[in-house]
Amino acid sequence: MNKKFWLDCVFGTIFIFGMMWMFFNVSQFGIFDAFDPIGEALDDMEMTDVAFSQLRKDPVPDTNIVLVNFGEISRAKIAEQVAIINKYDPAVIGFDSFFDFLSPDTLGDLALSNALAEVKNLVMVTKLLQTDSIIMLGEGLDIYDSLEISHPIFVKNAHLAFANLDTEAANQEDFKTCRAFPTMRMVNEEQHVAFAVKMAELYDSEKAQNLLERDNPFEIINYRGNLVDFFGRTGYPNMFYALDVDDVFNENFVPEMIKGKIVIFGFLGKDFFDTSWDDKFFTPLNKDYAGKANPDMYGAVVHANIISMILKEDYVNELNDKEGFGILLAIIICFLNITLFSYIYHVLPPWYDGITKIIQLIEIMLIIFLMVIVFSEYSFKLNLVITLAAIALAGDGLEVYYGVVKNLFNKESRKLLFTIRHKRV
Repeated sequence: MNKKFWLDCVFGTIFIFGMMWMFFNVSQFGIFDAFDPIGEALDDMEMTDVAFSQLRKDPVPDTNIVLVNFGEISRAKIAEQVAIINKYDPAVIGFDSFFDFLSPDTLGDLALSNALAEVKNLVMVTKLLQTDSIIMLGEGLDIYDSLEISHPIFVKNAHLAFANLDTEAANQEDFKTCRAFPTMRMVNEEQHVAFAVKMAELYDSEKAQNLLERDNPFEIINYRGNLVDFFGRTGYPNMFYALDVDDVFNENFVPEMIKGKIVIFGFLGKDFFDTSWDDKFFTPLNKDYAGKANPDMYGAVVHANIISMILKEDYVNELNDKEGFGILLAIIICFLNITLFSYIYHVLPPWYDGITKIIQLIEIMLIIFLMVIVFSEYSFKLNLVITLAAIALAGDGLEVYYGVVKNLFNKESRKLLFTIRHKRV
């Protein structure tokens, strides 16, 4: 192998990454979206979803967290629920709901306000907002300058924490896949932490501080399961005990279930038999990857998964691309492939297409298998998308490099091309 061969390998690798850059920028315009129904169906899927939904063993329920469904009952009835739960001495009560206006039922509002005021450690949700001046700076900016908060009479004794979750949905009614959550945000130079983080902090401040010291603007949610379903209707791993509306009023639970625990009040359907989509998300636990029909988890349960992750310090770590390790790995693997494919191109030209396609297929399958297994066993996410793209383009891209790019810089090849063209004309 002479110097020319190795130069071709280097320039071939550069050409592949140039093709990747071009395809990425063209795809930003959505030119091919109309011709890609399969891509649209799989748009909200990641390979690690297989680990969540298929490979992991069902977890042992986390008894530190209990969910309470307030369904569609009145504020006066919610006040009764709070009073019943509070008398069993929970460590923390969190409300995944806004009471941002006063209702016509003044006595109901007063009863709820008084019941919430009696809670020792109460966390009420807020929502991070952007005013028009921030939105005009650029869509997608992670900057907030205001908060949506419940009416003051309901938050007199409460810690406030935002409940925003990381989805691409613009509206509540849109399809929402939730994979991550923002841990902490600044609003008008004041620090605000996430709803789940604040509840975890009141329960175990050291564990919550360990999360914040990871200094990740977003944390991937290491989902472990859904509500414990005694009727076997969900098909998802059972993780959290929950009380339905009537369970609370009938005190259909033992005191130990509540005492010293984190209790999250939220909407879990009109009752546990309801199939409502309100405040419901798609998660990686969903077993239907493509064309998902039904969201699988209520927002309150998403927060419960986050709290459980924090308390168990069961985090998802990622390949750190701050030092460009992922790109470096992609360059190395791409260069090795280009070297091998170049050798095949020169020594076994009739076999080139078949051999390179088989090698590419094996490599892609092995890398995807590695990504899924590493995530399943070690909760470590390998972001090897660039590597996979480089492998996928290497075979055909190298043919373009040798057949077109090199010939464009060769005087004899250009002369031959124009001679043939002239004769045909």
